[in-house]
Amino acid sequence: MRKLTYFKRYRMELDLRHLRPPAVLPPGFWWLPWHDSLLDAHAEVKYLSFHQDLDSVVFPSLGYPLGCRELMSAIRSRPGFCPGATWLVVCSMAGADAPAGGCAGTVQGLLDGHGYGAIQNLGVLPEYRGKGLGRALLLKALAGFAAAGAVRAFLEVTARNEPAVRMYRELGFRCYKTIYRSVSLPEPEPAPIVVDRAPIGLGL
Repeated sequence: MRKLTYFKRYRMELDLRHLRPPAVLPPGFWWLPWHDSLLDAHAEVKYLSFHQDLDSVVFPSLGYPLGCRELMSAIRSRPGFCPGATWLVVCSMAGADAPAGGCAGTVQGLLDGHGYGAIQNLGVLPEYRGKGLGRALLLKALAGFAAAGAVRAFLEVTARNEPAVRMYRELGFRCYKTIYRSVSLPEPEPAPIVVDRAPIGLGL
């Protein structure tokens, strides 16, 4: 059995004409700009960032590698794909056998029909969180949108993702719309009923 579950999400917007701090990475990390050869790397980082998080429930394609690759291919093929707002962050201290080749985070950007910049799938691998990489990726994408001529940027975020909502507000994003996304989820199996029976003895 399955049931519809509704997740509350915010559409948040930012005026790109306002001054913003520069995108600065902590020591040991560097930027990798978009190139078509990096599509699989973006997809892998996307999967490793989201597959155990709430967003993979809200958007099931984020929960498995092929879904992330198909999503990345769809973003790349959109007419409004914005290379200047699409970045990887690489950890220079990661070993050769590190997941995703040492990539630590990803963000992609699209320009919509109004010329607004749309943030897509800002993700950081769990082991690299708490270092300011998400903030730096967001600022780097916003700078890319501004360089492409966009005057406004927007994103959507699940309301329960409180750290992300807080970061967006700190950088000037404001909530302009509340959206409820329906997801069909399996109902939990009922707990088995255990009957405690005393052993039956045989009278001899």
